[in-house]
Amino acid sequence: MFEKFIPVEVILLAIETSCDDTAAAVLEGGRRVLSSLVSSQDEVHRKYGGVVPELASRRHMENIVPVVKGTLKEAGVDFDELGGIAVTRGPGLIGSLFVGLSTAKAIAFARGIPFVGVNHLMGHLLAIFLEREVPFPFIGMVVSGGHTSLFLVEDFLRFRSLGATRDDAAGEAFDKVAKALGLGYPGGRIIEELAARGDPHAIAFPRPYLEGSFDFSFSGLKTAVINYIRSHRIGEDEVPHVAASFQEAVVDVLVKKALWASARFGVGRVVVSGGVASNGRLRERFLEEGRKEGIEVLFPSPRFCTDNAAMIGVAGYHLLKAGRRDPLDLNATSRWPLGREDGP
Repeated sequence: MFEKFIPVEVILLAIETSCDDTAAAVLEGGRRVLSSLVSSQDEVHRKYGGVVPELASRRHMENIVPVVKGTLKEAGVDFDELGGIAVTRGPGLIGSLFVGLSTAKAIAFARGIPFVGVNHLMGHLLAIFLEREVPFPFIGMVVSGGHTSLFLVEDFLRFRSLGATRDDAAGEAFDKVAKALGLGYPGGRIIEELAARGDPHAIAFPRPYLEGSFDFSFSGLKTAVINYIRSHRIGEDEVPHVAASFQEAVVDVLVKKALWASARFGVGRVVVSGGVASNGRLRERFLEEGRKEGIEVLFPSPRFCTDNAAMIGVAGYHLLKAGRRDPLDLNATSRWPLGREDGP
């Protein structure tokens, strides 16, 4: 029988395998990161221009044990010192999730310690706490390859969903446009590098603001860029201008939506996380526009923006601290809307 509440300075193992990165981390007290390792699969999926789910889950099976052992070794911690385990339960690729969840349950059973399944989006929203304290409430934006979402974050366990992507997420649009330009994968970093040499106002691509809604839709913008590429003979010198104009359109939408939500709910603080939050132009524009509006904009460090297990550890710590315990027959879920029901 587990104790209802865990010690404040408990040492947690966290595991994240929601997509194509195998990650593990060891945290003390839900914030101090003793170690954090991520094994990337970019080389596996590059020739396909995107993540192939079956290949991702197979590679997770190869990587999970070495990554977990390596993380514990780097932290100078052994299994006997763990007080709990946090693992991504969803949303994500179901095969990938199964690998991480099964590993976490096996360790929890063998060591007789509690474990908790964590919503991947909750991890991103709380990643900022790995590096600093942020007063509640705040507007939380998650921007990644699979998600473009807005939340009103009221405390560690209360999240009000304001809007989400209706089709292509921002990161997904970056990958698809990069593929159309023949730039390779992953597209976000490549387009950002090219855009630095281009004119962001060279081509007037549409801005899908969806007026009156906090939802996002980047499918039409992606299609507009692809149609432009197909209908024009794009020379090598023009590719940076296409990249910069596309990137600026995405950034305009993300910045306007987040600051609009901040004004609408009277919350003077916005936290932007997720892989796309590593984009330099996005950070620059957010900070610039935030200053104009008197809104504080915060970002986790790039290493905590992309998928990592440390952020899952933060979320798992607060769930366990509040008394949440999951059974060993807990299943993974590819879809898991984040909202108030995700509290303990």
